[in-house]
Amino acid sequence: MDAHEHGNHELAHLTADVAAFAYEEGAWHVLLIRRRWEPFTGLWALPGGHVDVEETFPEAGMRELAEETGVTADALYQVGIYDHPGRDPRGRYVNVAYVAVLPGLTPPRAGDDAATAEWVPLDTALSARLAFDHADILADAAAVLVALISREAK
Repeated sequence: MDAHEHGNHELAHLTADVAAFAYEEGAWHVLLIRRRWEPFTGLWALPGGHVDVEETFPEAGMRELAEETGVTADALYQVGIYDHPGRDPRGRYVNVAYVAVLPGLTPPRAGDDAATAEWVPLDTALSARLAFDHADILADAAAVLVALISREAK
């Protein structure tokens, strides 16, 4: 029997993450949470989580950003799809990541899965140990941010 035939499929969980950026005090910052639960308890992560039934990926990203940080965004820009089979120790997780650009460092309020929520200078965040594959997602999101800034400057 071929591995692609019926009966040999892995269940995939759908998630959305948001790299929310704001420029203040001469530097770009990204909004990160410290994970409240396993896996990766206590590590920095991007706000995000599961896509609910009848919810789109962008809707899930907006909802998770608000639930975990108390911060809302007007628009999301897609960064990419992250589906490496080993990206989450709990099983197969397929993630769509987004960028949000906010007008300032809106004070966050940690909630839901977040123990804390904090604006972190982007340079610091890019060199920090992040949960899951969020370091890769953040690097890609920073490139999207640069492209958005360049487009806006024209």
